[in-house]
Amino acid sequence: MLFTSLNFCIFLVVVLALFYALPRSVCKYLLLTASLFFYVAWIPRYVLILLLLITIDYFAALWIEQREGARRHGALVISLCANLGLLGWFKYANFAREIWTALLHPGAHVTPLAIILPLGISFHTFQSMSYVIDVYRKKQPAIRSYVDYALFVSFFPQLVAGPIVRAGEFFADYFHWTPPTAEEWQRGCAMILTGYIKKLVCADQFSLVADRYFANPAALPGLFPAWTGAIAFGLQIFFDFSGYTDIAIGVALLFGFHFPENFRRPYLSASVTEFWRRWHMTLSSWLRDYVYISLGGNRKGASRTRINLILTMLLGGLWHGASWNFVIWGGYHGALLSIERVIGGREERRGAVRIPLTVVTFLLVTIGWVFFRAKTLAAALFVIREMFTGSAASASLMGPWQWGLALLTTLVAFAEEYRGWLTRLAQSSVWVRTAAAVIALLVIELFTATDLSIPFVYFQF
Repeated sequence: MLFTSLNFCIFLVVVLALFYALPRSVCKYLLLTASLFFYVAWIPRYVLILLLLITIDYFAALWIEQREGARRHGALVISLCANLGLLGWFKYANFAREIWTALLHPGAHVTPLAIILPLGISFHTFQSMSYVIDVYRKKQPAIRSYVDYALFVSFFPQLVAGPIVRAGEFFADYFHWTPPTAEEWQRGCAMILTGYIKKLVCADQFSLVADRYFANPAALPGLFPAWTGAIAFGLQIFFDFSGYTDIAIGVALLFGFHFPENFRRPYLSASVTEFWRRWHMTLSSWLRDYVYISLGGNRKGASRTRINLILTMLLGGLWHGASWNFVIWGGYHGALLSIERVIGGREERRGAVRIPLTVVTFLLVTIGWVFFRAKTLAAALFVIREMFTGSAASASLMGPWQWGLALLTTLVAFAEEYRGWLTRLAQSSVWVRTAAAVIALLVIELFTATDLSIPFVYFQF
C-alpha cells in the first residue's frame, strides 16, 4: 500500500475518522490493528516476524528493568541477537555465501537463496533495538503494556521507511496525548502535500533519467552522461526519501504524534560532516548514539576517533544493503569525515566561502551515490572512470525540464534556508494558504512524471 496510492488515501481517511469518532480507550487498538493491516497488505506471512521481534523485545526490556548484573546483560544479548540475527539472515545471507564461496572456491558460481526481504525490517529492528538498549542504560522505563509497545514499533506512518523514532519521543506524545491543534492539522496536511510533490513531481521525474542510465552505463559512455546520471539519482533519492518522511511526519501529526525531522536541505551543506547532520538525521543520530559512542567516540584520541568514524560509516553502508558497493559507499563517507576532522571541516562555514564549499560537497556526495546506485561494483567503477576520463563530446541525459526543475527546487531550498518562506506561508492568511494548497494539488495533477506507481527507494532497505 504505497503512500501515493488511492488505496492508502482511503485507508488514511477511514482510520482518521474512526480514530476521532471512537472512545479514547479503544483508539490504541484501532491504530495497532490498522498498522498490522497496513503491513499485512504487503506480504502477509512476514507480519509474524514483526510480531516475534516485538514479543522478544517487550519481554527482554521487562526482564532487564527488573534484574541486575549478568541476567540483565543476558536479556540484552538475546534481544540483540534476535534482531540482528533475523536482519542478518534476510539481508546478508546471500552476501555472506558469496564471500564464503569466494574464499574457499574462487571463481565458483553462487546461486542466490530465494530470500524476500521483509518490508521495513532495517527500520523497525533499529527502532526496537534502541528501546531495549535505552532500558538497559536506564534511560528509558520498560513499557508495561504489550499493546502500547507493539504500537510503538508498528505504527504505520513510519513502519516501512522511517523516520527512526525513539521510544522517549513516541511515548511522550502517547502517554500525554492531546488532539492536534488547527495549526498542527494545517502543518500536517501541508507536509503531506509537500511529500507528494517531492515524490510524484520531482523524484519520479529524476528517476526516469537515473534508471535509464544505471540500467546499462556502458551503453551511454562519456563524461556528461556519467555526471548527469549520477546527479539525477542524487536528486531522485533525496526527493524520494525526504518526500516519504514528509508524508510520514504529516500523517503522524494528524493523529497527534510529533515525529522528529529527518531532512534539512542536505544539499546546501558546506561539508560532508554538515551533510550527515542534515541527511537522514534519525539514522545519523542512531549511529552516533548506539555505534560511534559505543566504540569510544572521540574520547580515545584523534587516531581512534577517525577509526571509529570509518567503522561507524562502514556499518551504516552495510545497513543499507548487502554488497561491496554499500560497504565502499559507507567507507568513502567515513574517509571523508575523517579527512574533515584533520583539516578542520567540522563547523558550518558562513560567508562567500560557503558557496564553493557547498558545490564541492555536492560533487563529493554525488560521486558516492554512484556506488549506492550501480548494480555491480564493475558498473560503479565504470561510471567513476567515465566521470573523470570520459569523452566530453557526449551529451547530458538531463533535458531542459529536469535542469529547470533542479534549479527551481534549489531556489526554493535557498528561500527556506535563509528566508523561512514556508514558515511565513504557514503563518499567512487562510486565503493564501488555501490558494497554496490548490496550486500544490494542480502541480501534482499536471506534472506527475508517470502514471505508474514507482515504489519509494528506501522500501528495499
